[in-house]
Amino acid sequence: MREPAVPPRTIAVIMICVLAGLGPGLALGEEAKPSESRTQAATAEAAAQARGRELLERKLATLPGAERGRVVSIREGPLGRLFPGYLFYVLRFRQYPVALNPPAPLRSNNLLIVRPDDSVALLANPEALESFFRSTLPAATTAAMATEGAKAWLRLVEELNQDGFLQFAVPDESITVTRVVSGGQRVTGEAVVVPKGGNQGGIRAVLVFDSSGTLVSASETAQIKRGIRPICQATKLLDPDLIVRGMAEQAILVMGRAATDYLAEQRESASPELQDAIDRIWHKIVSEDR
Repeated sequence: MREPAVPPRTIAVIMICVLAGLGPGLALGEEAKPSESRTQAATAEAAAQARGRELLERKLATLPGAERGRVVSIREGPLGRLFPGYLFYVLRFRQYPVALNPPAPLRSNNLLIVRPDDSVALLANPEALESFFRSTLPAATTAAMATEGAKAWLRLVEELNQDGFLQFAVPDESITVTRVVSGGQRVTGEAVVVPKGGNQGGIRAVLVFDSSGTLVSASETAQIKRGIRPICQATKLLDPDLIVRGMAEQAILVMGRAATDYLAEQRESASPELQDAIDRIWHKIVSEDR
């Protein structure tokens, strides 16, 4: 006995339902799979970072005392857009509770720039940084490009004024671009110190471009009031004087997560009792999101 034929309309409805059910699944599968170009870009970026780190290590090996500092990569947006192929690092030496004074030509904060030609530049002061910007910054022919240049300058100048306990922010409204009589542009901006832990102030910058967009000068003026810094607070967490103990605890709480390295270092050489006290204060910092 032959089975009854399925009406064409029913077949169409079934096909629509099947396709609707498969469609989202297929779409999700396609979205979850990274594109080949994105994978290649990530691979190239990882290779560039590895190569940059290798070149940086070679440079540091030629600088006596560099091994006592801490290297941090700087990878914010404006730098990558304005200086493609360049890698930026800062070599910082601890300033608190006991300052590590590096031998010349190093300073407390040192910018190290890996160039596309594999050379590594050491910039330890604003004058050296200005020279780099004047020779390397692309021509700023628009206000937007001049603004990017100011943000990049401020980002690196921040590192030259850093002591490990400062946080900065560059509000968009702090950037002002004006035309000068010569036809060029004058850009002012400010990296504002985040008011935390008693820190206050900021860094004001002025960049001047000529009519062709070439950077003529870049300068900065830092007016920073530093807040509480590590001295010996961790060692006083078990002081028999409750007032001294309370003052030490409060100072550490005000510093918050900025005191992470200091507390970790003090904990390594502390007695078990003091380690417990440091752990308690750290738990309080985390739980209160300080």
